[in-house]
Amino acid sequence: MQHMITEVTARYPRLNSTYKFDTYENKSVKCDAFDDGAAYEMSFVMSDEKAKELHRICMEAYSNAAALDTKRKWPEKPSMLPYKRNDDGEVIGKCKLKGAYGGDKTQPPKQVDAQRNKLPDDFMLTSGSKVNVAVVVVPYNTGSLNGVSLRLRAVQVLELAEMQGSDDPFDTVSGGFTSSITATPAAAVDDPFAMPVPTPSSAHAGLDDEIPF
Repeated sequence: MQHMITEVTARYPRLNSTYKFDTYENKSVKCDAFDDGAAYEMSFVMSDEKAKELHRICMEAYSNAAALDTKRKWPEKPSMLPYKRNDDGEVIGKCKLKGAYGGDKTQPPKQVDAQRNKLPDDFMLTSGSKVNVAVVVVPYNTGSLNGVSLRLRAVQVLELAEMQGSDDPFDTVSGGFTSSITATPAAAVDDPFAMPVPTPSSAHAGLDDEIPF
């Protein structure tokens, strides 16, 4: 089941490369797509209204998957959901895309600007940016764990926030080299921001995935 989450605030996006958590450094670090735990991921802050809509979609997907699965017994309600309210009262969602599935490397999540121009795969989306997020809602039930996750498909950048906490020691130099990102139009095919989200043909697609987070 595909869903579009609109006008949310990106938090700690890691989309320019696959990342994994390094226990020695106690933080997420860039890694090869085939490393254990490698993934593209981001969190986002959403309004209560959008959270309620996402909750409805997740519960519908979970119920449909349970009804279609004749091999396993599903609990009445999912024990894990891809969002929660933090101590500050914000509703935080999380989505990710593993670096590889079944030995096949995945394509990075598509990133486009407000006019749907495709951005480079290594484009550095910043925390605090306003974005639309296209996800696939994936219910799962492994027997010991069950819930709903959000698989990241694409991000549309509406407003790009300034980079925070830069370790750049330099000052600007007038008249010097200035780089720019040359945007190219995104193809209409596989562009989730160019057309309505299609109706899913199978509500339990992806049930055999590992738990994303």
